[in-house]
Parts: sequence; C-alpha cells; structure tokens
Amino acid sequence: MSDELNYVDWFRHSSPYINAHRGKTFVILIPGEALESTHFSGIIHDLTLLDSLGIRLVLVQGARPQIDKILSKREHTSAFEDGYRITPQDQLMDIIQASAAVRVQLEAQLSMGLSNTPMAGASLKVCSGNYVIARPLGVVNGIDYGHSGEVRRIDSDAIFRLLEDDNMVLLPHLGFSPTGEVFNLKGEDVAIQAAIQLKADKLIIFTEEEGIFDQHGKLYSELLTHDADVILKKNTLNSITHAALEACVAAVRQHVPRAHIISFNENGGLLQELFTREGAGTMIDEDSYEQLRPAHINDVGGMMALLAPLEEKGVLVRRSRELLENEIDRFIVIERDGAIVACAAIYPFEQENAGELACLAVSPDYRGSNRGERLLKGIEQAAKRLNLSTVFLLTTRTAHWFIERGFSETSLASLPAKKQALYNYQRNSKIFSKQL
Repeated sequence: MSDELNYVDWFRHSSPYINAHRGKTFVILIPGEALESTHFSGIIHDLTLLDSLGIRLVLVQGARPQIDKILSKREHTSAFEDGYRITPQDQLMDIIQASAAVRVQLEAQLSMGLSNTPMAGASLKVCSGNYVIARPLGVVNGIDYGHSGEVRRIDSDAIFRLLEDDNMVLLPHLGFSPTGEVFNLKGEDVAIQAAIQLKADKLIIFTEEEGIFDQHGKLYSELLTHDADVILKKNTLNSITHAALEACVAAVRQHVPRAHIISFNENGGLLQELFTREGAGTMIDEDSYEQLRPAHINDVGGMMALLAPLEEKGVLVRRSRELLENEIDRFIVIERDGAIVACAAIYPFEQENAGELACLAVSPDYRGSNRGERLLKGIEQAAKRLNLSTVFLLTTRTAHWFIERGFSETSLASLPAKKQALYNYQRNSKIFSKQL
C-alpha cells in the first residue's frame, strides 16, 4: 500500500510539469552507446509516454560505437581531430551502413505495441529524411577531414509540418549537400542546430554519466552557463561528457531555454528529470543577461525599490534599510542587466529544522516568466544546504500561488516557538508549509 500511495503522490505532483510540457518541442540526442545500455528499452517506453502527453519530439541519433565496430571489422583505423571523426572516402559507406542500422533499430523499437508492455496501444509515427543540409569541413590546419562535415541548416519548415501532424522526427548524424554528397556529422552539432533552428523548448542529451559533478562528487542539479564555462576550461570531464556540456551551453546561449544532461543508465532518468522537482541529471540555464545569486550589500537600494510598493499595499511587512543590510545574507536576488528584478529570503530556525520563506517579490515588469518559481527553487535549495526539512511562510494575499507549488495550510501551533511569539494577529496571515 505504501508503494501505491507513493505512486499516487508522485503522479499528483507531476501534473504541473505535464501541463507545462504539453505542446512543447524537445530535441533529444540519443548516442549510439545508449542503444547498448540495458535500460534502452526503458528509454523507448519513456519517449512513447512523452509523445502520448503531447510533447513534440525530435530525436537525433548517434552511432559512435557502432561505427567503431564496423570499421574495426573492416580493419580500418579511425582518426579524430578536435572532436570530429576524419572520414576518408573508403570509410564513408561503412559509416552510412552503421548509421542506417541504428536508425532501423530505433524505428523498430518505437514501433512496438505488444500487450502487457508499456508500449501497448501506442501508435507512433516516426519520420526520417534529408532534413539536415550539410557542407564539408574541408581542410583545417592542414588536415583533410574528407567526408566529415558540419550542419549548414535544418529544414525546419518540413520538420514543423511533420510535428504538427503528430509525427516523431528522427534525424541521423548524416547530412546531405545540394550537390548530392553525404557527410558524417557530430551528433552534438546536429542536436544543437536542430534545437536552435526549431526554437525548441529543451535540448536533452543522454550520456553514460548522470550529469555534471562538483569536485566533491556531488551532482549539479542545475548549472548556469558561466559556471559550466569554468568546468569546461578545467578539462577534467571525459570527452563524451565534455562534448555534451559544450553542446548544452552552446544551445542555451542561442536562446534554447533549457538543456539537460541525463544518464541512459538511469532507469526512468528522463521522466525524473522532466516531472520531478529534484530531477535526475544536470540542467543548464542561461545567465548572460539574468542570474539568480546571493544578495550583497550593494543590492539593498534595488531591493528597497522592489519591496516598497508591496509594503505600501500591506502584502509584505515593512523592512528598513538597516534591517535589510543586517539580514542581507538571508536573501537571494535575480539580477537582470544590473537591476534587481526579484528577491526572496530564508530565515532558519535550526532547533526545529525549519526555515521561514519571506519577502518573495518580483518586479511587475518581469512577472510571468517563471522568476517566482526560480526564487522558490533557490530558497528550497538554500534550505537544504542548511539541513532544514521544512519551509514555512506567512501570507495575506498569495495563498493560492503557494498552494499550487506544493505548500499546505497549517496552524500557528506548528510554527517554531519564537515565530509564534512574533505572530501579528492584526495582519491575520495564513500559514503554509512544505516538506523538502
């Protein structure tokens, strides 16, 4: 019964993500290594589920290990330069053969409809074609790359028509030129350009690793692009994970809202990343014009300007400049082009393992773009770092917003004793809490 209740609870909490993702376009890179994973059938089932939930999917296939095997069988050596496989004329047909075999395997797996399996009743239409227009890399620093190429453009109009007709689109790592030539491309490059040119909502890359880890071995659930740059410059990642992170950063900087790195060895990792708050991999966000960060003393003026209108309306308790300066280490802010456009604070009550969420405010000019959710997530992460198990808040006007994000109404008696003593009965605030 406990497992059933856990499932029901998970399913209920996934509904906001289901609604948010419906109708969105995701580009997903499936490397050749994923097809050899014991969890590959699970990935296929999860893709089928995403399709049934109304998510438009563009799959990009890789075939690195399959190409290596066929070239080895033919006793061909394969050379790489700057991450690109050099493709001589006499190896091109072998590479095409390996790519075709991967494509057929993917199409076959996506066509299953056996009863008593997660694919039962599925009716997927998978389309593939010459939608990637390529050009040769040519000779770079004296090295002739042969039939290795780069993406010239993606036939986005044709792909959009397929997606609108409820098709799943499969793009190979091969590109075609207007002169009828075939070029071997990096799967990451195809995925980047597909995500950019289709204006996709997400780029998702499967790798062997769960995501990106810090120096202590802890998984980053979220990385800003400037932090990702630091990691890439250290050059400590394996080549495949390094390429995946580079691709994610490149896509996000070209206005793809989110990019994710997920392990193909994690059963259900894709669903966990997309439909749970904690996720299962690493999400990469843009930060060039807007960033979520801890507040510092120079932010106080901007915070006061942000909070003042809400204090005048009685939505927030009034705070003086001196109080904000003394409590600045409790705040996080969202800064955009040097201006503070949102802020929030966490006040810990360590004895009760609880923290108070306070002063959550977003400038009226910047509402409606998930900044409130970003602040809330930032506060929850800060609370976890403080080893707090509960976040609570007092509100007079925004109860429904917090209820929609997992908070439940509770009583004054549930608050820490010090907070109970400070409760303002004249404001008559409602109290909500959330378990982390």
